[in-house]
Amino acid sequence: MLSAPKRRPSASGVLYLHGFNSGVGSPKAALVRLACKALGLRCDTPQLPHRPAAAYRLAEARLGELGPNPLVAGSSMGGFLATCLAERHDLPAVVINPAVRPVRLVTGWVDEVFVNAHTGERFAIGSSHLEELASLTPLSVSPERYLLLLGTADESLDPADAFDLYRGARSILHPGGDHAFGMLAEYLPAILAHGGHRLEPGRISDQDLDMDDA
Repeated sequence: MLSAPKRRPSASGVLYLHGFNSGVGSPKAALVRLACKALGLRCDTPQLPHRPAAAYRLAEARLGELGPNPLVAGSSMGGFLATCLAERHDLPAVVINPAVRPVRLVTGWVDEVFVNAHTGERFAIGSSHLEELASLTPLSVSPERYLLLLGTADESLDPADAFDLYRGARSILHPGGDHAFGMLAEYLPAILAHGGHRLEPGRISDQDLDMDDA
């Protein structure tokens, strides 16, 4: 049985957090911007540093620019950060294929070098990344805060882990959906509804991405 969501005022803005080694130019970030623009809703999709603690501090600072009742959303590692913010600041959140055991995930990347296609930044994962993730990880989550979107064929993360952690949250499972969750456009109305706003189904589509001016 789904938990009854806490009655909250409509979201005063949306903070969308991209995943690991992604950026503001990702299709999901662009779609969220377009959906918010269509509703005249404040939106922020910041470029996050690769260091978890720095990414969290930046995201937390941006909350204050979105009014008194922001909705936080994030994909993959951004879903983890959105969860951290939601638990620490009592916020509603939407998490898309979230990383729920980030220390275990990143352990396999230690000493690996990455290049961010959005910024050109080159960086390596070190033990400090693991320490920062461990320090940020909430001891538990309050499922009534969340809308959970999962692709059942996620090739990077086991959707069962997220389903267990957020058990009792409002959940949408997309059969065959991969980690990129390329079908996000069709779920934008559900995402905005979680923040108390109505977006007409089909108003924003993948074909609208070239209109994004961010």
